[in-house]
Amino acid sequence: MADSLIPHDLRSGKILDIGCGVSPFFLTNTQFSEKYGIDTTIEAPDPKEDIILKRCDLASNEKLPFPDEFFDVVTMLAVTEHVDPVRLVDVFREARRLLRPNGRFILTTPCPWTDRLLRFMAALRLVSPEEIKDHKVTYHLRAIARHLEQAGFDTGKLNMGYFETRLNSWAYVDK
Repeated sequence: MADSLIPHDLRSGKILDIGCGVSPFFLTNTQFSEKYGIDTTIEAPDPKEDIILKRCDLASNEKLPFPDEFFDVVTMLAVTEHVDPVRLVDVFREARRLLRPNGRFILTTPCPWTDRLLRFMAALRLVSPEEIKDHKVTYHLRAIARHLEQAGFDTGKLNMGYFETRLNSWAYVDK
């Protein structure tokens, strides 16, 4: 879903995937001139990949390890539900800081009504119990919009919707 939200003209630049995981599946399968990923679980980057990976903890109050306006696209795919709600606006603010003018911030997140289903699936080990246990809060699109606005994004440039039969939501906002 996220890949379809990226305009072709931005792909000649740099992308950052916040919360890319140990195996950055999305970054491996998208076309960009330069690809970066950050996550708390990264130990050592794979030198065979054309992806620059850095270890970074979103729970800290530190700035993300990149200069201002460095990226054309920043993504957070199935990450917001893992971030402490007190830190979410700060993380969104950091994503905005990292975006170049006219860059795009894209996020996906499970819808709140899927929480019980995900916990049931985790109990059956159909999805990772550790990842589901780590969910802090799930967000309605209204809440995502409010948090993005508090982070300084212009909600007039915000688009949102659902995918996977309304089990997940997506949003993107241009800087």
